[in-house]
Formats: sequence, structure tokens, C-alpha cells
Amino acid sequence: MAPPVTPASPWFRRFHPRPDAEVALVCLPHAGGSASSYFSLSGRLSASADVLAVQYPGRQDRLHEPCLDSVRDLARGVAADLERLVAGRPFALFGHSMGAAVAFELALLRRREGARAPHTLFLSGRGAPPCGTDRGIRFLDDDGLIAEVRRLAGTDALVLDDPDLVELALPSLRADYTAAETYDAGPGAVVHCDIVALTGDGDDHVGIADAEDWRDHTTGAFDLRVFSGGHFFLGEHEPRIAEIVGTALRSAERPRPGTRGPGARGKEDDRARSIRDAG
Repeated sequence: MAPPVTPASPWFRRFHPRPDAEVALVCLPHAGGSASSYFSLSGRLSASADVLAVQYPGRQDRLHEPCLDSVRDLARGVAADLERLVAGRPFALFGHSMGAAVAFELALLRRREGARAPHTLFLSGRGAPPCGTDRGIRFLDDDGLIAEVRRLAGTDALVLDDPDLVELALPSLRADYTAAETYDAGPGAVVHCDIVALTGDGDDHVGIADAEDWRDHTTGAFDLRVFSGGHFFLGEHEPRIAEIVGTALRSAERPRPGTRGPGARGKEDDRARSIRDAG
């Protein structure tokens, strides 16, 4: 994997730079994840978008920075440079697990500040608020925390089998689980953009009904995509997920009929679907 390009911001990485693309995609990693977890998806979508992968503090090339244990703090960090990097272009947010919470909070933050809404929120591997996500994983001892990460298969086993790498990863893992388990979107948590929820049919963290509840948190259109697999279904179904995201990105490049902007459609126009993409 080639070294990423850091676009004058500690929060973003470009693995396949397309700063001239008409639309941008911002990808937010799961708990314990890093920008590199989106390297493959970035490659698949590089013809369609300028893919910006978020790098949270406390890992990889930000290893010596303090970790953040709040979804709101993570969203604020991403927000600081986001508008400058998307440069007025339509953009979408893609977040998996904890990253979905950060993506949603980022969209809420932009709504509160009167900034442009994303065209689409892709919320993967997380149920809508107030879905119970606090299982107390953050209180486990180190061995228990690593066992949970190993069970979910969201981190390379080579990392988990190396005591030195585990020691480096533990602070960010614990901070991320704290952020993910304590996030409260608060009252009136509604965004003005389309939402596509993605979930695995064997995910013991997120039920299909929990993912479908995201439809109550947008004034835009809603779409539910169900894939075979557990919490980290993304790897197995990445080609199909790239197609779904790519289709939305292409629609973002074209002005929608009428005068209303992306995500401004009312519930009367909501064409929510539940599609099983792979069984």
C-alpha cells in the first residue's frame, strides 16, 4: 500500500488522490480502525470521487496525539477542515460502526451551524439512536477488550497476536469504545439529507430493525441494504457496496429536478426500501 497523501490536515488521508473530482466522499473508521481501513474502497471509488479517509488521533501516524473518547469531539475535529477540503463540492459521508455515529453527529453539527448538508449519509453497522449500544466493553480489562475485538474480526489478527502492537493499540481501542458506547445524539436528532443504512443479517450488535430505524432521523429519502454476514460484512461485499455508493455519488453530480437541494425532500416523497443485496 502506497503511503497516503496528507492534504494539509492531520484528520484526512488520500490514498488515491482525485482533488479535481466533482464530488467528495468522506470515510469514517470503526472503533480501533484507521484511515487505511478504507484503502481498498478508496481504490474502487477513485474514478467516481475524491475519497478522503479520516484519521483519528492516537493511531498510526497520529499515535503520539491524545485519543478522543467522545463522538462529538471526533466530529468537531473532522468538521474543522472538512469544508476547505471538499471545496464547495457535493459530498457524502460513509461511516461504519463507531464511524457511523461520527458521520451522523458530523451531519448534525453542520445542520446546527447552518453549513451545507452532505448529499448522502451511508451509515453502516450501527443502529439508529436510541439503539442500545452500551454493552460495557470499555470497562473490560485489556485481555477482555482484545478478546472482543478478536471476536468481531475487525482488526488484523497479526496485530492482535503481537504484544507490542497490542500495547500500542489499546489506548485508542479503549477511547473508541468509550466514544461509541456513550454517544447520545440528543433530542431532535434529524438530518436533512438522504440516508442509506447498511447492515449484516448476522450482526449480533445491530438488528435489522435497529438499522431500519434510521429512517426516523432524516427528512430525506431512506434506503436499507441488508447483506449476509456479521458486524464486519463490508470486506466480503465491498464490490457491491462500492456500486451502491458510486451510484449515489454520480447522482450528487447532477442537479436534482426542482429548486430543492439534496436531502430536502419531505417524508411524502420517501421511497424507503429494504433490499437484501446478498443472502
